[in-house]
Amino acid sequence: MPNLAEQAPNTGTCDTDFLRWTRERAQALATRDLAHLDITNLPDEVASVGRRQRTALESHLCVLPVHLLKCRAQSQRATPSRRDDLKAQRAAIARLIARNPSRRAYPAAILDETYRDAVRDAAGETRLDPRLFPPLLPFSLDPDFEP
Repeated sequence: MPNLAEQAPNTGTCDTDFLRWTRERAQALATRDLAHLDITNLPDEVASVGRRQRTALESHLCVLPVHLLKCRAQSQRATPSRRDDLKAQRAAIARLIARNPSRRAYPAAILDETYRDAVRDAAGETRLDPRLFPPLLPFSLDPDFEP
């Protein structure tokens, strides 16, 4: 099997081999090879990177309150594993924000929305009435907070 360096350049397209396409566009950018930048697709793909980062952050900001709500609603089930899940979610949020400092204010901006989703999910997972959960997030998302 030939290695990547031996393969013909610019054979990957955005739709057929995305990883190869990104490597080739990165190389074209690095060498200022404007002819191989794929100006048609590059702007959308660069913008999609930001959207994926935002979506990942939103996901963690929903999952973390779900775990917190479940710990509160079913304290007898607050196992070390569940606490590890809390730490993992907080660490993922912290990493995403550290890598994307312009997103620092984003959690506060979407917390009400993600909390509503978290209540729905926690109610489904615990089989409890969603009205039993607090209407506003009663927890800190701070990494050192324990439920």
